[in-house]
Amino acid sequence: MKAMLIAGNWKMNKNTQESLQLVESIGNGIKKGKTAPKVIVCPPFTSLESVSKLMGSYDIFLGAQNCFYKSEGAYTGEISIGMLKHLKCSHVIIGHSERRTHFFETNDMINLKVKACLAQGITPIFCIGETLGERNAKKTYSVLRRQLTVGLNEIPQGKISRIVIAYEPVWAIGTGVAATREQVEDAHIYIRSLLEDGYGKKAEQLPILYGGSVTPENAESILSINDVNGALIGGASIKAESFLQIIATAQNIISGNK
Repeated sequence: MKAMLIAGNWKMNKNTQESLQLVESIGNGIKKGKTAPKVIVCPPFTSLESVSKLMGSYDIFLGAQNCFYKSEGAYTGEISIGMLKHLKCSHVIIGHSERRTHFFETNDMINLKVKACLAQGITPIFCIGETLGERNAKKTYSVLRRQLTVGLNEIPQGKISRIVIAYEPVWAIGTGVAATREQVEDAHIYIRSLLEDGYGKKAEQLPILYGGSVTPENAESILSINDVNGALIGGASIKAESFLQIIATAQNIISGNK
């Protein structure tokens, strides 16, 4: 029975009241049980404090959408890991393609964030993925190799198990175009092989999520792939009904009902 993690990245959506309502709807809709997947919600920064107060009421973990690698200082507009931990965040998304594209985050900067997360005891959801141009140029493997190699630079064997990897092909994010089952499987097998080359057996159980227009309609096809351990979900995570459907699909796969 493989473990499964379902994470919702709300991006720049939902005010505080809307966030609370969404968490309550998700929390009340999750069917509890031994085969339930781990569920994480990542609201905007403005909602984290309010949402954190609900975490004890539901079997849901709280994540943030970004962080800075410095612990404090004159970094206007940035949020430290310590601040996130104070709000009971257990996870933080690092290196999302939108951060790379719109805010020019580099592999080296992402590596600093991954290191800072591990040093301060919060789990990074480390995102990697190629653009459409890179895929069409047959550079998918080289891009993934570079992002993993630099992003995990100097991460020791003993800490690799504390990381979650998310493969998110940039061309399938927010476009409504999901990668085919074959494309997802191929990429996840390759990512797993790179991790095992660098970290041996410790990488065998490392969660690798898929992120890229995951919907209730395609969730079963994607989540049933051997090397897919869950999903990082965007648009479908800001509607309780669709998010709960994906969670239920994961639960059925874990329990062997699909």
